[in-house]
Amino acid sequence: MKLIKRILNALILTTLLTKGTTLMAQDITQQNKQLLADFCDAVFVKKDFTQLPKFMQQNYIQHNPLVPQGLSGFQAFFADWFKAAPDWHYQLEKLVAEGDMVWAYGVYSGTQQGDWLGIPATGKHYSIHAVDIFRIENGKLAEHWDVLDTYGLFKQLGIIQ
Repeated sequence: MKLIKRILNALILTTLLTKGTTLMAQDITQQNKQLLADFCDAVFVKKDFTQLPKFMQQNYIQHNPLVPQGLSGFQAFFADWFKAAPDWHYQLEKLVAEGDMVWAYGVYSGTQQGDWLGIPATGKHYSIHAVDIFRIENGKLAEHWDVLDTYGLFKQLGIIQ
């Protein structure tokens, strides 16, 4: 009887630990998705850079060679982009998360009214799709990769035919 009790207790404990770990992982994943959704709203929709320290680590690692490293590099790049396209808009379409990684699929659009990336103002409207991949560490964005439709962007701006 004692053996059966010990086996049942071990099974119950194992089940609780397994389910508890799974629930915790799901909770963290959901928190990471919410962090990215809130970041996109504050920074890309409202263009509020004062919120960056809340969302992003100071030593943020950027894998897009056009964007300087760190929180300040990110801010400088996007401040220039917002200035060059005063009607700049971002539409978040989909968020997918697994562990400490979150993927955002969205659409960047605007009209290039000022110089940007060494390209003189074209006055042309663009709309490009992008996948942004973020790694979350200690509740903040720590690292970023992206896949952008740069061919479509340059074609719409008239840079390439």
